[in-house]
Amino acid sequence: TGGSVTLTASTGTSYLWSTGATTAAITPTTSGTYTVQVTNAAGCQSVASTVTTVTVNTLPGQPTISAGGLTTFCAGGSVTLTATAAISPTTSGTYSVQVTNAAGCQSTASAGTVVTVNALPAQPTISASGPTTFCAGGSVTLTSSAGTSYVWSNGATSTAITPTTSGTYTVQVTNAFGCQSIVSAGTTVTVNALPSQPTITAGGPTTFCSGGSVSLTATPATSYVWSDGSLSPSINPSSTGTYTVQVTNAAGCQSIASAPTTVTVNSLPATPTITAGGATTFCAGETVTLTATTGTTYLWSTGATTAAISPTTSGTYTVQVT
Repeated sequence: TGGSVTLTASTGTSYLWSTGATTAAITPTTSGTYTVQVTNAAGCQSVASTVTTVTVNTLPGQPTISAGGLTTFCAGGSVTLTATAAISPTTSGTYSVQVTNAAGCQSTASAGTVVTVNALPAQPTISASGPTTFCAGGSVTLTSSAGTSYVWSNGATSTAITPTTSGTYTVQVTNAFGCQSIVSAGTTVTVNALPSQPTITAGGPTTFCSGGSVSLTATPATSYVWSDGSLSPSINPSSTGTYTVQVTNAAGCQSIASAPTTVTVNSLPATPTITAGGATTFCAGETVTLTATTGTTYLWSTGATTAAISPTTSGTYTVQVT
């Protein structure tokens, strides 16, 4: 259907086709049996020609296309379009189909089915706001390159995350078409533990008299900072105060301050004076009372431990008070 064939008679002066046509040739477009008679110059008409049969086969109906899913999808996907047989396009375009029947007749093209393949967003990158290795209590902000929406490996859906625990973090972004990128390269965050709170060990009494000292030693570490600014494992304070220490481990992380150790340095009493109860030069058989200034206890150069002594022999007498 839609085709034709030209049937041409052998030479004559005039022609008469079985269709009634009087031309030398006819172009039938319908099925039928066709003959012709010709007349010569003498006006004599021939017998009818042999029959020529024309067969016009009908076209198959216009096919339709059914889609096996969404016809708009992201790169890497596909949709199956089915007429009699199926195709699975993976690129954008308008798809139509023509079918041919057993008689070899081809249909008109189907209505077009538009397939749109949206590009995936580029693989995202992650930028860090600072060092990705830090001590417990710190953090770093990781920010994804632009997208319409985000999914991080820790489940977050924001543009940026602020991890405080060790791990490798990745992100996928989705563009305005709803297409999701491949996973970004991983960014590794390392959170180093703080050292334990240090303790201070005193090498002796922490209350003593002026002129003495005590050794204060911190638990072992990589480095030390004492409250008086000292940087050694041990200090020897000789003045009253409260002393703490912070230690740093091999990762460079600093502990919280130790519990304080109080050192009390008591001042010495003033140099005592001796008051004589009479003349310090006298005759044998006499005596004089020597009295020290007030103290809690006394120690005379004679070994006496009383507040006063009464020497009866010549000599130089001193006293210490406590």
